[in-house]
Amino acid sequence: MIIYDAVFYFIAFFLFGVLTASFKIGFLTIISIAALIAVLFLTAGLKLKNTRLKIFAILSLTIILGAFYYNFYGYIQDKNALMVFNKKIVFSGIVANYPQRGDYQKLIAELQPPYSGKISIKLPLYPNFNYGTLIRFEGIIKKPFPANYADYLAKNGIFGASDFPKAKIIANNKASKIKYSLFNFKEKIIIVFQKSLAPEKAAFLSGITLGERAEFSKEFKEKMSKSGTTHLVALSGYNITIIGIVITSFFSWFLRRSLAFWLSILVIIGFVLMTGGEASVVRAAIMGIIALSAKQIGRVNSMRNAIIIAAFLMILFNPKILRFDIGFQLSFAALLGIIYLSPAIQKFLKFKDEPGFMAWRENFLTTASAQLTVIPLLIINFNNFSFSSLLSNVLILGAIPPTMFLGFLIGFLGFIFMPLSIIFSWFINLFLIYELAIIDIFSKISLPFPAIGIYGTIFYYSALIGFTFFTSKKERKG
Repeated sequence: MIIYDAVFYFIAFFLFGVLTASFKIGFLTIISIAALIAVLFLTAGLKLKNTRLKIFAILSLTIILGAFYYNFYGYIQDKNALMVFNKKIVFSGIVANYPQRGDYQKLIAELQPPYSGKISIKLPLYPNFNYGTLIRFEGIIKKPFPANYADYLAKNGIFGASDFPKAKIIANNKASKIKYSLFNFKEKIIIVFQKSLAPEKAAFLSGITLGERAEFSKEFKEKMSKSGTTHLVALSGYNITIIGIVITSFFSWFLRRSLAFWLSILVIIGFVLMTGGEASVVRAAIMGIIALSAKQIGRVNSMRNAIIIAAFLMILFNPKILRFDIGFQLSFAALLGIIYLSPAIQKFLKFKDEPGFMAWRENFLTTASAQLTVIPLLIINFNNFSFSSLLSNVLILGAIPPTMFLGFLIGFLGFIFMPLSIIFSWFINLFLIYELAIIDIFSKISLPFPAIGIYGTIFYYSALIGFTFFTSKKERKG
């Protein structure tokens, strides 16, 4: 077996072990499952005199390693979280994230001695609390409920929640100075947008450039959901992957492909810095860069290992994201679709290699392949997917790169001379009017995908894999 194949299957079995343990299956049961798989491979290998199957027998034992790692990680997390539940207490904590603001403030606090660990806290909108603020609280910490929500929070090391405790600022700037500066820079850019544009346009521009959705109205959120464009303002790999490839197509109009590739990488890195470098954004950037590399390299076998190694490194850092982080799942599903399904759709529809006007072919293939692979995940987690979103994304994605470019330009000019920012906002208005019109129109043309259960999901993915395999096989024969 070639070394890169051995690495691939080693990681695949390890990830299977992590996934199995995440369903709270007993460790002894997992050992028995791994041993049974190893025996079956070994028996078949000896009978058929197949060295590859014998190697599989050895590699399958890494299922045990993956399960052990998951359980050990959870044990360390629990050990490092010390807090009192369901009792009114006084505690202090440092704001460890960029607070989310809507009807109220939602922040994550890193508890200080004698307690430890992270908790989620809801507070009134005023006064404002910022990243790095040390706050004295008086209230009740509760265990998150229900269990699936608790598991979702635990993946980020959050083991408690407190709703509207009494809060008093003790000190500021008690966390990373770099992150504080980045978050402060982000807020100033949002203010520039608000001074230069109408409220809804400023909110949408903040969303697509910085992932900020605090100023979105409930109605606008509903429109984006129905039109299938919510991913444009979600800092996930699903978002950055699609935007990154569209940006590459945009740069390719007037630059060499290799230069367009490297400029797109720089745009993604700049995007991460602009949004404060949160762990979820870094993960999304990694996925976006891998997707761009896939288009640049054009070698499926090389990308297979790149993808699984990226997943392995992320899961080593936090094994709970494999099952409990929908962003992680959407990232990989969308990326696999772009790498494997997109060429199959292109061959099936007999599309030319040229991107087309405003890169419509490129956008269609990227959007269709990514969305087709995430449909079951979206339905299971959000009970929502519309076929009309395929067309809405084809129409809107071509306008996103110039909108983002002008958005960053307006933000930059706002620091130098505000009137210049206002002048350039006239140009971006044209793009924003068009994009908001598309969102509005397609929010009224909803073609919902029918609900599917576990068997429907299995059938659906089997059909996609079969389509991809047989289309590629037919092409090779041709």
